Amino acid sequence: MLNHITIMGRLTKDPELRTTQSNVSVCSFTVACERDFSQGNDKITDFIECVAWRQGAEFVRNYFSKGSMIIVEGRLQSRKWVDRDNNNRTSWEIAVDHSYFGEAARRDDRAPMGTGVPSRVDASEFDNIAPGQMKPLTGPDKNNPFTQQSIDDLDDGELPF
Repeated sequence: MLNHITIMGRLTKDPELRTTQSNVSVCSFTVACERDFSQGNDKITDFIECVAWRQGAEFVRNYFSKGSMIIVEGRLQSRKWVDRDNNNRTSWEIAVDHSYFGEAARRDDRAPMGTGVPSRVDASEFDNIAPGQMKPLTGPDKNNPFTQQSIDDLDDGELPF
């Protein structure tokens, strides 16, 4: 049998990190996923509850916040419970196995909670490096067919576009 689900969406609020009595980290969060189709002018959005455990829980809490795009892989699970009016209820959630960044980093995007660690590397952080500070290239890699010839060496008639 197969129970595997992958979703991509934005967090509706900051993830909530808790610790069980046996000192295991658990993080709950909700992901808003837009469907590929709409009803009239309105997009249809599903709000999917997720729960991550241990290091996965700490990763989500440290590197994601409200509005962050996240990709979640896991399995769909149900929880049965009884409400205040003694009615049987069922809740569905994703038990997270893996979570990934779903978008490129923004320049000011840093890990929350004052960890001082960038949540992702942003190439624009290297914009202020002076040319004299850069390490020169050692030349083309003879094993890589894409570096065999410089673009300047090509005749315009040879370009594929």
